[in-house]
Amino acid sequence: MNSRSRDLDVVVYGATGFVGRLTAEYLAQHAPEGTRIGLAGRSVERLEQVRAELGPEAADWPLLRADATDESSLRDLAAAAHVIATTVGPYAKYGLPLVRACAEAGTDYVDLTGEVLFARESIDRFHDTARSTGARIVHSCGFDSIPSDLGVHVLNRQVQADGEGSLTDTTLVVKMRGGVSGGTIDSMRTQLDVVKHDAKLRRLAASPYSLSPDRSAEPDLGRQPDVSMMVRGSDIAPELRGWKAPFVMAPFNTRVVRRSNALSGWGYGREFRYREVMSVGSSFASPAISVGVGAVLGGLMAGLSFPPTRWLLDRVLPKPGEGPSEKSRQQGYFTTDAYTRTTSGARYMSRVSAQGDPGYAATAVMLGESALSLALQHDDLPESPGGVLTPATALGDVLVDRLRAAGFTIEVRRM
Repeated sequence: MNSRSRDLDVVVYGATGFVGRLTAEYLAQHAPEGTRIGLAGRSVERLEQVRAELGPEAADWPLLRADATDESSLRDLAAAAHVIATTVGPYAKYGLPLVRACAEAGTDYVDLTGEVLFARESIDRFHDTARSTGARIVHSCGFDSIPSDLGVHVLNRQVQADGEGSLTDTTLVVKMRGGVSGGTIDSMRTQLDVVKHDAKLRRLAASPYSLSPDRSAEPDLGRQPDVSMMVRGSDIAPELRGWKAPFVMAPFNTRVVRRSNALSGWGYGREFRYREVMSVGSSFASPAISVGVGAVLGGLMAGLSFPPTRWLLDRVLPKPGEGPSEKSRQQGYFTTDAYTRTTSGARYMSRVSAQGDPGYAATAVMLGESALSLALQHDDLPESPGGVLTPATALGDVLVDRLRAAGFTIEVRRM
């Protein structure tokens, strides 16, 4: 970053939305004393209401009016802070002008996107600009895709420390309790609408290396399907029982992890193959449940693509800005276990887990701590000239340590 003399350390943009409010609440309760935080959004009156509900810690937080359709207001927003944390999506509709403003101003940026095409366009248009100013543009700093990205990051760090070569076949197994947010559903709608009419974008979205900095330099590892309909647990690791189901976020998370590998000079290895699946238990019914999960996901995507069924689904699926009750958020949890075998034949597993609904409560912690990593520990971050980065390459061990201090489990063990 060119300048460390901004008026504010962190601004939460979209603070009147559901996850934005949760992030502001987390920062009010957990940001170190003296951290200069502001709230931004279209309506100062609504921001005042949010600030009033955050308690005395936020009483003096500045309020900034900013609108995704007003690029002048976004430039002012980017100039005001070291870090902008934005929850304003779908990002394909509303996100690129803010990325531009931050990249040009040398302002660090974090968001919650799970949108492949948005991330690709951000890379193509603003990576070089951000490198020239030193801005770290860090997409996907929530449940998409921090558990995946940091899980493989710490796995690789331990393998390297032990001198056991590099990573090869690696599978992340997800266990979770929590709902899909209205924002995630809206992002799915947006991308489906775009690719439906553009064959080139359909091919781009389907490519396992769609977020690679240089797809021609990627190793030829054959087919890498990002949605595996059924995977036998013992094919992942001898200890695992039952069958594993497709994971709805795999098509995005896998691309982020592959980008981390490429940005690090293929630091995970040129033979690194990566996939994600979801645990549905280990009972005799797990094969049938896995098939059922796949059918539901396929039906959801087909339904959102077909106007009559989409109209019906839109009436029952969660809307953007909606979310579960506080009790439901507290009862949620997630655990992601990444299993790998190295080129030396050693086997390892990493675990990232936390209490709290993954898409809401846990995501607010991840976004908040990502912003604080950039704002308060900039000199401790992985060496980088800036650019459109990933959580692992931009934040690395700083974020690992902060999340552990916030109550997350992040660990690695040799199998």
